[in-house]
Amino acid sequence: MGIESLARPDIVAMTPYSSARKEAPGVGILLNANEAPWPLIEEPGCLNRYPDPQPAQLLSRLARLYALPEDRVLVTRGSDEGIDLLTRVFCRAGQDAILQCPPNFGMYQIAARTQGAQIISVNRDPQKDFELDQQAVVQSLRDNPQIKLIFLTSPNNPTGDVIDPRFLERLLQETRNQTIVVLDEAYAEFSDQASAVNLINENAQLVVLRTLSKAWASAGLRCGVVLAQPEVIDLLRRVIAPYPLPSPVVELALRMLEPGVLEKQQALLERLRFNKQYLLDALRKLSFIRKIIPGQANFVLIKVDHADEVLTYCAGTASSSVGFHQTR
Repeated sequence: MGIESLARPDIVAMTPYSSARKEAPGVGILLNANEAPWPLIEEPGCLNRYPDPQPAQLLSRLARLYALPEDRVLVTRGSDEGIDLLTRVFCRAGQDAILQCPPNFGMYQIAARTQGAQIISVNRDPQKDFELDQQAVVQSLRDNPQIKLIFLTSPNNPTGDVIDPRFLERLLQETRNQTIVVLDEAYAEFSDQASAVNLINENAQLVVLRTLSKAWASAGLRCGVVLAQPEVIDLLRRVIAPYPLPSPVVELALRMLEPGVLEKQQALLERLRFNKQYLLDALRKLSFIRKIIPGQANFVLIKVDHADEVLTYCAGTASSSVGFHQTR
């Protein structure tokens, strides 16, 4: 069984939209695209021309960054679009389901609800520091054959814990020819655990999501990355928007991935780790904090009594506008 057997039959059968730029990559003037011949303002990226659907130079740099062939890379408008594409491709409304392990990133269930897919949850136990219940995940997959996607986050948002590599390998064995395993590694650069990207070549059902938003300090770019085997990438290309990344975003992303920026990125990570430790030291001195879960991301999770009052107090005493996330 191939990956196509897990996808929606109508997606497999459809002829994807073919844009003018896709049919003639690298051609400057496309009369059939009905573009304006002259720009109104002179900016990099030729704003009067449509961008490439999947810019070759950007794909090349991302493939080099993640040590994968270019045919295993898809660029998206943030990881959110990758999540949405996967749900649309693999879940039939009213028939298929996703599996999630809350508390986690809220867009998994948003994408499922939008698609009309069932949401099956294996909740993390706050009494066990929100540790992932590995056996419950496996049992849920066995009990619910309609699950087409399982979303896992490593490090997880908001708990900061990472997926045990041994469990991931077990899960990949369990889901072969049955379920797509989506590992969201938005915060991977902050962790001391190796990425699961190296497992993609041997596991057709594994999809890894990455982003430039967090460790690359580029949340405003909205540049996400889907890493998977070509069969999965091809299915996602069938439903992705014709021109997902605007030309200015592509230009800035290319600048962000230049070799000289990597040193700055490493320095930024060190600075963030230092600041996180400074925050942890300060939090340990506060009497109203009952527990601190440091995690392996760029945030910490704390347990307090009377959380609403604490949030109000923190917001009122902050020197600038500060947002907090509350987990129950």
